[in-house]
Amino acid sequence: MQGTRQQQILGYFIEEAKEHLDTIEYGLLNLQSTMADLESVNELFRAAHSIKGGAAMLGFESIQKTAHYLEDCFKILKEHPVAIDQKLETLFLQGFDTLKDLLDKLQSPYGFQEKEAAQAVKAAEPTFAQLEEYLAVLLRGGEPAVKTPAKTAISVMQGSNQSSVSTELPSSVHLMTVLKQMLQLFKQRDSSSGRQQLLALCDRLMQLGGNGKSWQALVETIKSAISNSNNPYSVLAPIVIKDLKQASDLLLSSRGAEIAVSSALQKLVKTVPVAVAAPSQPFVQEGTNTKVQQVSLPLETRAASKVLLNTFSKDQLVELIDLVLRAIQ
Repeated sequence: MQGTRQQQILGYFIEEAKEHLDTIEYGLLNLQSTMADLESVNELFRAAHSIKGGAAMLGFESIQKTAHYLEDCFKILKEHPVAIDQKLETLFLQGFDTLKDLLDKLQSPYGFQEKEAAQAVKAAEPTFAQLEEYLAVLLRGGEPAVKTPAKTAISVMQGSNQSSVSTELPSSVHLMTVLKQMLQLFKQRDSSSGRQQLLALCDRLMQLGGNGKSWQALVETIKSAISNSNNPYSVLAPIVIKDLKQASDLLLSSRGAEIAVSSALQKLVKTVPVAVAAPSQPFVQEGTNTKVQQVSLPLETRAASKVLLNTFSKDQLVELIDLVLRAIQ
């Protein structure tokens, strides 16, 4: 019984930690805009603090320590706003990746190995030290790092001739710029013009990513999800940004072939036909002759609820809920 209770507590911690990770990642991917809003900075601090507290309660020292590192750095941002540049964003994201990897290990089929986790934290310590040092430089009024696009090229030199054939990986700066622009649009009110701008940014991502089939397939899937007006921004944003961030990391590491469309994203483009009564008719029971119209219901639950709310009246929804509850009892 005690073991079951412990598993329940661990499950609660993991679910809550996932939400805090989304908050941190969302804020770091758009750090300049985050810094312009004190409450957004406070959210980063609170998210790291909550993960630290939960990890301490459950005895996960490595997770507690990593979250504490981030919490301290977020505290500096909260109390002493600094100019944000690419170097600072990169260091924060590297520290975040360490925390995310540790939390992912909690769900590993091999179980959480504290010794292995401690080694991961030790390997990340130079990154956190560099982050703290760079924050100190910025606080002293040091010059922000110059934002120069980091391009990698494979050149085939022909003797002393300087002409070359090159295949460039996309610039991390350019990719991050597009992701930030998408985040800004997702924060705005849902509109057809906003979705058109998001689709235009997807086309830009197509160009930046080159001809890699896996990258192209991911972006095409994202375009389909955005084009479906039944998917609200609140559902689209975390899934789209997360998939693009992970894919960008693989692309920049020359591992584009490993890019895959997540199951969460697939649900946003997959729909199932549902028979719905015409507005003037009551909810249709099987075996009647009532005419029905067909609508597409997204598999993602929040998007599906939006379709139902827009399709049924309040009385019909109450009846529908009652029927569903009876069916699953």
